[in-house]
Amino acid sequence: MAQGTGRKAGGGLARPVQPSADLAAITGSAPLPRSQVVSKVWDHIRKNNLQNPQNKREIMADATLKKVFGGKDRVSMFEMNKHLSNHLK
Repeated sequence: MAQGTGRKAGGGLARPVQPSADLAAITGSAPLPRSQVVSKVWDHIRKNNLQNPQNKREIMADATLKKVFGGKDRVSMFEMNKHLSNHLK
């Protein structure tokens, strides 16, 4: 049997990242793993009914998300992750 490498998980999606002030309005200001940031953004989208009913892949930005999305009114769910990465350190 192969031996483990002794490495611990913690890179990539599991590593905590610091949200910007605009994104912290949704996620809170504490560092979170990237997966939790995305989950909290989706919670905000569902809670405020921001998915386009005709095209579920499209997100309609409210005032809070508009700051995160670079001023855009609508973004696709795939484009959303690109905008989120601009607000994570």
